[in-house]
Amino acid sequence: MPFTANRAFKNAPRMFAGASDMHYVTEDGRRVLDATSGLWCVNAGHCRPKIVEAICRQAGAMDYSPAFQIGHPGAFRVAEKLAKLAPGDLDRVFYTNSGSEAVDTALKIALAYHRARGEGHRNVLVGRERGYHGAGFGGISVGGMPANRKAFGSLLPRVDHLAQTHNLEHNAFSRGQPAWGAHLADELEHRIIPLHDASNIAAVIVEPMAGSAGVLVPPKGYLERLRQICDKHGLLLVFDEVITGFGRTGPCFAAEAVSVVPDMLVIAKGLTNGAVPMGAVVVRRGIYEAIVNSAPQDAIEFYHGYTYSGHPLATAAAEASLEVYEEEQLFSRARALAPYFQEAVHSLREMPHVIDIRNMGLVAGIELATRPGKPSERAFKAFQRCFERGVLIRTTGDIIALSPPLIISKAQIDELVGTLGSVLREIGRD
Repeated sequence: MPFTANRAFKNAPRMFAGASDMHYVTEDGRRVLDATSGLWCVNAGHCRPKIVEAICRQAGAMDYSPAFQIGHPGAFRVAEKLAKLAPGDLDRVFYTNSGSEAVDTALKIALAYHRARGEGHRNVLVGRERGYHGAGFGGISVGGMPANRKAFGSLLPRVDHLAQTHNLEHNAFSRGQPAWGAHLADELEHRIIPLHDASNIAAVIVEPMAGSAGVLVPPKGYLERLRQICDKHGLLLVFDEVITGFGRTGPCFAAEAVSVVPDMLVIAKGLTNGAVPMGAVVVRRGIYEAIVNSAPQDAIEFYHGYTYSGHPLATAAAEASLEVYEEEQLFSRARALAPYFQEAVHSLREMPHVIDIRNMGLVAGIELATRPGKPSERAFKAFQRCFERGVLIRTTGDIIALSPPLIISKAQIDELVGTLGSVLREIGRD
C-alpha cells in the first residue's frame, strides 16, 4: 500500500466500502465525514451523479482511443475548458495520468523549450525545501521532503532548492497568508543564480501552497517576488497546483488568489474530482509555439507521452467535473465559506500541544508539538481516534491537514472541528 505503514495497517485495517457526497461508508456501515477530500482530490464530493453518468456513458460508447497520432473530441473539449479557466495565456494542454507524471512532463517541457530556443545549456532545475512534487524521479529530485528521497540514491543531476518559507517564530497562527517571509524569495537571486549562473537555469517549480508538507501558506509578496526574479533572468516559473487547483484556495487556481501568472500549471486530483486518474500541464502559448515551430514540418515535436494520455473515461470525468464546479458555483462557494472555516479551525488554538494553525481558502494545517523521541505519534493518534468517531483527517509528521470537499456545510465544519477538538483534548491527557 502506498505511503502506508503496511504491517501496522494489516494488524488493524481501516476499509471503506462506499461513498456519497460528504461521507465515506466503512465495511461495517459506519459513516465517516470526509475532511480531506479523499486525498485532496474529491472537491465536489463523492459519487456525484453527473460525473458517474458521464463515465458510464463514455465506457459504453468508446472505452479507449490511442493518443499517438489519433485524437478524440473529449480531450479537446476539456482542453478548451481548461484554457478558459487558466490565467493569462496559459492555453495549451498536455495530458498525463497523475500529478507525478505531470510534474515530470513540466520539467521536460522546460528543458525542451530552452533547447528549442538555442539555450540547451539551461538544464538546472530549482525546487524548494519541503516541496512535494509527486513520486517520480523528477518529482522527488526537485521535491524537498527527505523521507521521499533517502532510500533511492542519486536522483536527477543539476538540481537546487530554495529555502522553505515556514517559520513558527514569525508566522505562527497567521490567518491566511502570513505577513513575514517575502524576502525568502530573494535567495533565488542572491544564492542560487550566482551559484549556477542564470544562463544555466531552466525553471523554478513551487507549490503556491505546499499541501503534503503540512499546509505551508505562502507569505504575502513571496510568489510575486519569485515571478519578478524569474522574469528578470529568463527562468520559467512552474506552479504545482495538483492540490491547490479547482477551488481549494477560493478561485479555480491559487495563481489567481495571489495574482501571479506562472509559465506552466501542473494539475491533477480535482481535475476529475478524483473519479478517474488524470493529470495535465497547462502551458503558456509561447512555450508551446517555441517547441512546435522549432521542429521540421510533419515531425514529432515533443518526444514524450503516455498510453493513457487523455484517456476517454478520464476526459469524460474531467468534463463532467468542470461542469459540476461551474453549475454549482463551487469556487464561489469555497470563497464564501472560507472565513467561517478559518474561524472554526483557529478556535482549536487553545487545545493541548497545538503550536500553530494556518489556513488558506478551504484548507488548514494544525501543527502539534512533537512528543520527545516519538515524532508523529500525537498526530497519528488523532487520525486514529477521529476515524473511530466518524471523521477522516490527514496527517504528515505532527501536522493535521484538513481539506474538505467544497460542498461542506457550516454544520459539517462544526462537526469536524468539534470532533477534532475533543480528540485533541483527550490526547493532551495521555
